[in-house]
Amino acid sequence: MADVAERAGVSTSTVSRTLRGLSTVSPDVRARVEKAARELNFAVSRQAASLVTGRTGNVAVLVPTLDAWFMGAALSSLAPLLRAAGMELNVYVIPDLAERTSFFERLPARRNADALLVFSFDLTDEETARLDSLGIPVIYVSQHVEGRPSVYVDDVAGALHGTRHLLNLGHRRIAFLATQGASGFSFSSNERLLGYQQALTEAGVPLDDDLVTAVQVADRRGIAEALGTLLSLREPPTAIFAEQDEVAVASVRILRRTQIAVPERISVLGFDDQPLADWFDLSTVAQSAADIGREAGELALRLIEDSEDEHQRHVVLPTHVMPRATTAPVYRPQGEGEEGRG
Repeated sequence: MADVAERAGVSTSTVSRTLRGLSTVSPDVRARVEKAARELNFAVSRQAASLVTGRTGNVAVLVPTLDAWFMGAALSSLAPLLRAAGMELNVYVIPDLAERTSFFERLPARRNADALLVFSFDLTDEETARLDSLGIPVIYVSQHVEGRPSVYVDDVAGALHGTRHLLNLGHRRIAFLATQGASGFSFSSNERLLGYQQALTEAGVPLDDDLVTAVQVADRRGIAEALGTLLSLREPPTAIFAEQDEVAVASVRILRRTQIAVPERISVLGFDDQPLADWFDLSTVAQSAADIGREAGELALRLIEDSEDEHQRHVVLPTHVMPRATTAPVYRPQGEGEEGRG
């Protein structure tokens, strides 16, 4: 850094500010420093910097998968935010029990990160205690963890408003398709089921366990079997609220393939507002994974700068209903309700 400063004719602190991307450096000075750094093949040594600052310049992320839409969208907004702050992103993918056991035994984030973001994990008390022992800020994303910083949407309110949308269209037999992911994560699923139940109770509609079933997101046959069970009930549903858009889209395709018109005979509502929801003109409850990733990153940066700040802060983001072409007023057979006329 001293060599770069000498060649550029500036101080070493100016070189440091420039290479960290701070806005306090003028364009002319920035250009000179960057030119000198290129000519000298200079690269910042994070190991050397950490000896001075006690920081690694890394933020770690713990995720169950990278295949899910939510993870991709959240990380796509998180990475540029950290990069602009001069931080790098390390991602630990824990897809199965063996990897999970290994991670919590070794805790590779220890001494290798300044903060850890935990995405969508049902952790045991022992695992949570292990993460507490890291000595760095641990932020829980897409879930509420009592007494620890968390960033998530209000899943209860989202499902409540989605169910109200269907109730306001006249539906009273509303099925709920919960999801069982490979990671076993249940926080959002439990909260969305609670919101669905609250809306029905608020409307005076009795809860019916036969209308609630769980499916695997990628199991098309299992989704078809669940729909077959619902349609075989003495009073089948007139609307289906699927906990995730993928399940909702699969349901629409299965119903239409069996000549059951959507939304004319059955309305279908999803949750997430992924790109495929817009492509399929799916009514859904929208959440912004990009906003969640950004908020989680900003909270991590604040806690890195001030380790005493906001360690019990909960950032709760809103959801909103996006009505599209798969929900409509409840189907009424011709002549129903016309008794006594003529």
